[in-house]
Formats: sequence, C-alpha cells, structure tokens
Amino acid sequence: MTIAWIDAGNGCAGDMLLAALVDAGADFDGILAGLSRLPVEDVKLSTEVVRRHGLRARRVLVEAPETRHARHLPEILDLIGAAALPAAAERFATAVFGRLAEAEAAVHGIEPERVHFHEVGALDAIVDIAGCALGLAALGLLDATVTVSPIAVGGGTVTAAHGRLTVPPPAVLALLTGAPVAAHPAARELCTPTGAALLVTLADAYGPMPACVPLKVGVGAGTADPPGHANIVRVVVGADSAPSPSWVRSTMTVIETTVDDLDPRLWPEVLSALRGAGAADAWCAPVTAPKGRPGVVLTTLAADDRVDGVCAAIFAHTSTLGLRLSPVERRALPRDSVTVDYRGTPVSVKRGYLDGVVVTAQPEYEEAKAAAEATGQPLRRVLDEVRVLSSK
Repeated sequence: MTIAWIDAGNGCAGDMLLAALVDAGADFDGILAGLSRLPVEDVKLSTEVVRRHGLRARRVLVEAPETRHARHLPEILDLIGAAALPAAAERFATAVFGRLAEAEAAVHGIEPERVHFHEVGALDAIVDIAGCALGLAALGLLDATVTVSPIAVGGGTVTAAHGRLTVPPPAVLALLTGAPVAAHPAARELCTPTGAALLVTLADAYGPMPACVPLKVGVGAGTADPPGHANIVRVVVGADSAPSPSWVRSTMTVIETTVDDLDPRLWPEVLSALRGAGAADAWCAPVTAPKGRPGVVLTTLAADDRVDGVCAAIFAHTSTLGLRLSPVERRALPRDSVTVDYRGTPVSVKRGYLDGVVVTAQPEYEEAKAAAEATGQPLRRVLDEVRVLSSK
C-alpha cells in the first residue's frame, strides 16, 4: 500500500507543494502537457534547484500574465473539465476549488457559486491546483493514504484584496477548521488559501510521519528565504511497513430505526425482505422505548447503490416514520462457496480466506438441517463433519 506524509510544519502554498511533487519524481513534462490543455491565457512554468535556510529544495516558477478577469466557481470548473485531465486529477482539482469556494462563501455570507475568487481565481492558482492534481496522480498519491503534519500558519498581518488582515486570514482559518494548526514564531503568512485547500482535501489523517518504508522524498521551496526557518514543504512517499491483510475494504451505510408498535411475529419476514432488497446484513435488538414500552432497534447494512432500495423496504415492511443513516467502513474476508456431499445430501458451505488460508467455513444452516433429517444424524455432528469435508 502506498502512503504519503506531507510536512507542512513551515507552512504550504500551492507552488511549494507542486515543487515538492516534482522533486519527488512527478514527471514535469507530463504536468506541462496537462496544463497546456487548460483553455486559459498563456502560462509558463520552469523549475530550478535553490537553497532555503541552507537546505536544498526545488522551486517551480509560475509566470502568468496579469489579468483583470474575475472568475467564479462555475467558470473555473468548466476550465478544469475542458482540459481533459485524468479522471482522478480532475476530481481532485474540482474538490479543491469546491473547498475554496465554500470557505470564501462562509467568510462573506454568500452562496459558493457567487464567490468572487480574488487571488485564488488568478491564473497562477488555477495552474498550481491543476498542476498539483497532475503531480499527485503521476505519483499514485490520489489513491494513497495521506497523512498531513500539523500545519503552520504564521503570524502578523498580510495585505489581501480586502485590505490588511491578521494571519491566518479568514479564508485560511475557515479551510483549516478541524485540522491541527502548528505554532510557529514567523511573523508572516506561511499557509496560503490555495495551500490550505490542497492539504485538507488530500489529508486522510493528521499527525507525525506514519510507520512506513520511505521510497521518495520531495522538497518544495517558497519564493522567500527568511532567516528564521527553511521556507519549504516536504513530501515523503513510502510503502506500508507491514504487510496488508487480504481482507476487502469498502464503504457502506448503516441504516437504523427504533420501532415499538410492530407485531413481533413479523420481524423474521421483515429481515428476510430487507436481505431480498439488497441489504448486506440486517438484525434486531430489544430496547426500552419511550414510556417504558418494549421496542426493537432495526439495524441494516447496505452498499451505497442499495441504500435507497433498502430504505424503501424498511418503510414498506415496518411501521417506522424515519431512519438514521451513517457511513461506515467495512472489512470483509474474500470468500467462495463449495458444495459437499454429506451421505448423499448436498450441503453448501461458505468459506472465508485470510492471506490465502481458509479461516472460517459456515455450512448453510437449512441445507445442513435437511441433511440431518435425511441421515438421522444430530445436526451438530452434521455441521462439524460438513466443515471438515469442505476443507478437503
């Protein structure tokens, strides 16, 4: 499994992250080719090796013509869509601009579609975000697990389109809400809105570098070289240091409701109907409902494309008026099914594998029961002997 760690302990800007990705091995010519398809004014990119506070780093220079064209979110998304970027890169760039729009909208109290992007709508920011999307895709990091360090924002004040603002400016603070921010003595802006949007969109987790086998390290430089710290962002690309178990990970939805006025004799049919509607699992648990009435919590697990059908089945087969939905991660063993002959009666067995080894074998209960009745053997013996037969 590919993992990555982004060290933003000295801040982050879009061009710094792009430079770090190129330094880590992302194909710069491929990035240029992708950016050339953006239907915008001519923008030139070049790269050079520099030093920041005595440390080697790579810098990407973005030369964009000045423009008075104020772009809004729909136009920017159209530009990205017209560039024919790889699908994962397009999704990422779109998500980053969506976060920027939501942050600016929250700051100004307007709808995201009406946001006048100011600096982040300028050509260099469009190039930074699309370029990072292409670089991340080239390194395989859009499908990786990405951890971001606590993010340094700096201090002091900064001059923006709305005048002089205290660092962090409102849009950066809105973007980093919920993310860990690192203390830093620098009296200057260290994290730009574009950098913040890129980081929070990428992050699967926040914290120190995770356990891994480092494979590539990229160091991206900011424009300035202040005396107090290295103005850099680092990207570490690595492999998981532990072998990955062979289970299957998927995102599913838990659907719950509490019912206290349904004939209890109906519950077996309800559970059967929900499985027939596509539920991966469904079960009931007794609870004490309001006013001390006995009730039942119905819990159902469904894949994303089955949620609506399962919800409809719950409403149709129970008396509930509302449902609670929440996303969960599911880990399941790879499995197969075999049929064994038990003294002339076929019995199906589901087998689950962990790292290629059968770790569980479950005979179909009704078929095992039929075999017990046909042979006169105790059901418990049938279940045990069928499990043994399924392993041969």
